[in-house]
Amino acid sequence: MDAILLQILNGLDKGGAYALIALGLTVIFGTLGVVNFAHGALFMLGAFCAVAVKAFLGFEKVTLDPENLTAWGTASEIRQPYIESWFGEFGTTLLNYSVPVSILITIPVMLLIGIVMERGLIRYFYKRPHAEQILVTFGLAIVAQEIVKSAFGANPIPQPAPDAARGMIDFGVAIGFEAGNVVYPAWRLIYFLFSTAIIAAVFAFLQFTTFGMVVRAGMVDRETVGLLGIDIDRRFTIVFGMAAVVAGLAGAMYTPILSPDYHMGMDFLVLSFVVVVVGGMGSLGGAVAAGFMLGILQSFASMNEVKNILPGIDQIIIYLIAVIILLVRPRGLMGRKGQMEH
Repeated sequence: MDAILLQILNGLDKGGAYALIALGLTVIFGTLGVVNFAHGALFMLGAFCAVAVKAFLGFEKVTLDPENLTAWGTASEIRQPYIESWFGEFGTTLLNYSVPVSILITIPVMLLIGIVMERGLIRYFYKRPHAEQILVTFGLAIVAQEIVKSAFGANPIPQPAPDAARGMIDFGVAIGFEAGNVVYPAWRLIYFLFSTAIIAAVFAFLQFTTFGMVVRAGMVDRETVGLLGIDIDRRFTIVFGMAAVVAGLAGAMYTPILSPDYHMGMDFLVLSFVVVVVGGMGSLGGAVAAGFMLGILQSFASMNEVKNILPGIDQIIIYLIAVIILLVRPRGLMGRKGQMEH
């Protein structure tokens, strides 16, 4: 039981990332009808927002100490981040909590990127075939990758979690197991709770606001909403920006779990599209449920006991489950009738 619980916990943070990216993909597909292959790049850009904030906060002031000489007889350098010299302990705290602090920057930056993408390029492909949408958004993702690669380099950039969240949480003691049998990294739990809160916020926004009601109506019948005199295009631009923010936040908060590099967006994109298809194209609830389900299944498949019996199963489990579900239910778990069945 402790091994099962541990694997479920291990799958929650990756499932949360899958669910957040797939949620944005589903919102974009359901409202705009666009297959956005640049959505993984938005996840990557969000991660590098956190990297940029950490680099900015850690920018150092260099002074020379003539009393302490190096082996060559020159004055030694004393390096201190400007933010620490200006704000003291508060500056040190900001630097330590750079990843959560980066949320304040990630939200407006990703909103702006999403709106520029939609107004500058995506809107010209609304009525184009999906193949053309895939080509142009995939090209956009490659451009974003190369820009990040030239700016930050090709190597992964470690992003430490705050000191208070670097420890382990012992779940075993809380539910009656022996101490040390079920331990879980604190930041992974924080990421799971964060992803759950973002998902709940998106659903609440779409369910309980007038704006969200119009968007949901547009997902079902865009033409009728337009005939009612509602500027659905402007609302859809905001929705695209919102989807970009969700993907960006998912990337920024994931950086202590996976050191960001320029191709991390592509790694998550393919898996997230599989999640969308399994959940049901256009189904928000399906995208979230499939994200967590596939994340947990992938965690179980990575167990040594399973890989010894089925070598390589951890690499193909998501695709295998997708094939089985689509053979049995072509519309996905919660897809609308007729979706992907023609």
